[in-house]
Amino acid sequence: MVTNDSSVVPPLRTARTPRPVRGRLILLGPAFVAAVAYVDPGNFATNSTAGARYGYLLVWVVVAANLAAMLVQTLTAKLGLATGRSLPELCREHLPRPLNRVMWAQAELVAMATDLAEVIGGAVALYLLFGVPLLPGGLIIGAASFAILALRARGFRTFEIAIAVLLGVIVLAFAVNLVSAQPDVSDAAAGLLPRMQGTDSMLLAAGILGATVMPHVIYVHSALTPNRLPAEGETQRRVVAKGLRVDVLIALGIAGAVNLAMLLVAASSFHGTSIPGTDTLEGVHAGLATTLGTAAAVGFAVALLLSGLASTSVGTYAGEIIMQGFLRRRIPLLVRRMITLLPALAVLAIGVDPTRALVLSQVVLSFGIPFALIPVVMFTRRRDLMGSLVNRRATTAAAVAITAFVVALNAFLLWQLAA
Repeated sequence: MVTNDSSVVPPLRTARTPRPVRGRLILLGPAFVAAVAYVDPGNFATNSTAGARYGYLLVWVVVAANLAAMLVQTLTAKLGLATGRSLPELCREHLPRPLNRVMWAQAELVAMATDLAEVIGGAVALYLLFGVPLLPGGLIIGAASFAILALRARGFRTFEIAIAVLLGVIVLAFAVNLVSAQPDVSDAAAGLLPRMQGTDSMLLAAGILGATVMPHVIYVHSALTPNRLPAEGETQRRVVAKGLRVDVLIALGIAGAVNLAMLLVAASSFHGTSIPGTDTLEGVHAGLATTLGTAAAVGFAVALLLSGLASTSVGTYAGEIIMQGFLRRRIPLLVRRMITLLPALAVLAIGVDPTRALVLSQVVLSFGIPFALIPVVMFTRRRDLMGSLVNRRATTAAAVAITAFVVALNAFLLWQLAA
């Protein structure tokens, strides 16, 4: 609906005009940066392993995790818009200092676990495509992330467009493979019924959740929205908030479709077959070459490579936001890149199975989710911080339910693993 409100700044007036496509696109972008992390190499590992081992059993986990992610990222984007500050900054301002330090420490561990998945995944992709050994491949991925991060010097719009292009190629690769795999629609629909098959499926479910609802992206998204567009007053904030919701629905809808495609392709191609090693990335690549052809295998490896490159750039940016927000300190980007890169290089150097390391890293991420979710829920329900963008009671209830489920799942896994 066109408005005559003269207080709306030109970009917002353009965004509210129903005719120009560019006016609609101006509000899109931050969620696409977040969405890349939702299809990072950890997702490749967890979703492919779930499909190969259990067929369509965990389809419901992928769908539920993506719906939860949409709600979480909407709240996160809204938090940044309403307060003008990132989640780590708000934690520093409103939480006791000892608790703030604990929050910072676990956030740094989450960032390292994230980088572990992204660098290992990219290194595996280079090995599959070009035969590059894993350790040099990890170094190449770590160095290449700087090129993508350098785009931020040209403005965040350039960075967002680059990330969206990489996401588009990943989508295309899995769309082609999904059409070729022809999964059973009725079996896939039956997978929407929530159920499990033992502790191993629970571990994979936690991995899928950790790979989908990403703690570090919660921090990043809250930092991308405060200065996205100048919004002064409640009218303008509501306009931008609506655009941010659309941004989240489109970007995470795409990411959710890719995640589902990963599982469906693996379930259709590998579950119940005698093809060996299809619960590993290398095995999935070889299995796709056998069942769907060389082009499908190459598409999988290219998508994995682009996922690693894009998501490790976002992960490095998350590290900056975490330290600056929680501690109000900065360290040189090169130093931070090397610190977060070391665990991944160590895993590659000692020869740990890459896929196993990826799945376990996603479980670690799932344990970090409550530390990010609880403050988001706490802050977005406070009218003194959020103004007219404060949560509705139903929204807060849904967010609390998601947080409680994650905490319960993690407690159950700890009990099972300790038994």
